[in-house]
Amino acid sequence: MLNVGKIENGIVLDHIQAGKSMLIYHYLELNKLDCTVAIIKNARSNAMGKKDILKIETDAHSFNLDVIAFIDPGVTVNIIKGGELVEKKSISLPNEVKNVIKCTNPRCITSIEQGVQHMFYLADSRRKIYRCRYCDEKYTEQEIEW
Repeated sequence: MLNVGKIENGIVLDHIQAGKSMLIYHYLELNKLDCTVAIIKNARSNAMGKKDILKIETDAHSFNLDVIAFIDPGVTVNIIKGGELVEKKSISLPNEVKNVIKCTNPRCITSIEQGVQHMFYLADSRRKIYRCRYCDEKYTEQEIEW
């Protein structure tokens, strides 16, 4: 059995779909932070079979929860202070994401003008389809890259 120690102050992302922890790591740009990060992949789970877990020892309020929810809306966000769980949050698909994904339409204003935010709205929550706020280009979960 693998034993990963507890964190004193930070955030624990639990119930991540197996294999998605590295995608969350990338989109949160955790490689740019000077903090301790533990990535647990394919942990046994009674409810999910397998799951990933991320433990991040840093200011818990510095994360954009919409990014996490966009990648995996089933994640449980646990806020840790003084080594104790102080808050547990369930997240859901955000209605809008800004500067998380990029529009692939070469005629979109985001491709032509510099400095324009990439904004997508949730068009179909069941199929997890987002559309560009400017040109209505469709973006689906299968297109997530890193």
